[in-house]
Amino acid sequence: MASVDVPARVSLTAWGDESRPRGAHPGIEAAGGGDSIPALIDWCVGIGRIAPRVGEGSTAALWELLAAAAYRDVATARVLEPHLDALSIVAQAGTDFGAGRDPWNLRSIGAGAGSSWGVFAAEGAGLRLDAREGPSGWTLHGTKPWCSLAAHLSHALVTAFVGEERRLFAVALGADGVSAHDGPWVARGLPDVVSAPVDFDGAAAVPVGEVGWYLSRPGFAWGGMSVAACWWGGAVGLLDALAAAAATERADQVALVHLGRVDTALWATRAVLREAADLIDDRAPVDPRLLAQRVRDSAAHAATTALAEADAALGPLPLVADEAHARRAADLHLYIRQHHGLRDAARLGRLALAEAGR
Repeated sequence: MASVDVPARVSLTAWGDESRPRGAHPGIEAAGGGDSIPALIDWCVGIGRIAPRVGEGSTAALWELLAAAAYRDVATARVLEPHLDALSIVAQAGTDFGAGRDPWNLRSIGAGAGSSWGVFAAEGAGLRLDAREGPSGWTLHGTKPWCSLAAHLSHALVTAFVGEERRLFAVALGADGVSAHDGPWVARGLPDVVSAPVDFDGAAAVPVGEVGWYLSRPGFAWGGMSVAACWWGGAVGLLDALAAAAATERADQVALVHLGRVDTALWATRAVLREAADLIDDRAPVDPRLLAQRVRDSAAHAATTALAEADAALGPLPLVADEAHARRAADLHLYIRQHHGLRDAARLGRLALAEAGR
């Protein structure tokens, strides 16, 4: 395993300055590139003990860490980001296992400092997860889609319906009444990060926050921007491939065009992430939903541009003969599908109109 420093390529403060000191996260090691999922999850738990929390004054450092992980291996960041997001969520709800604060009694389901976490908040057509309160507490009933690594993680934060409103619950994934599907998952990108449904049949759960809190808190938007930092870091790896190709004796002006387009897109997203991190930490009076949508749209555009320009510039050879490049392209292509394209652009337009008072 190699150190996750923050090379200048994925620094939010020193774009392209190779004289910048490395090792901003000393002692951190990154899994990925062939390591097993259990080993990767163990690594994520270790990182979670020392990583900054979004919105607590070091958001740029957190996003640099996520970008550096994705720069080395996109799948690593795809596993790390939701674990750190879950830790931020429980902290925002007042939990600090190290300090003995557990207002929602997460320890009753075996959660603690050594837990590995997922965040399962997606909805799917024809699927519904309900939470019911009985004499012995809350239980979950139904099926939740898109539950990444549910067969490997110890715990998850899951949104469930209480009537027609949603509330967040914590659940032990190894408990009675929890059954993780092993598919369908035929993905060529992120093949080991299985995101399949989970059935809940009376599984014990504990609420985290009141009804509606999960979606209404500013941290919901902050988590979406952490994902964008991963997209950006993964795309920077494609910039390196374009730079190497443009530096060869056979390269022509077209190779420089491809490199320049990607450099511009990624540099712009770096600036967006940097400013967003400052706005979050300074508690600036901005709509967190609008800020998040702008950041995510910028990062998704940059990553999409990097993938398209790399395909055009490099041709098919690295996709069939370079394991690291082919894996990065496939992983990143699937990861950025968490952005919803034109629908997210329309959402941004509505939020921008609202900000302008129109």
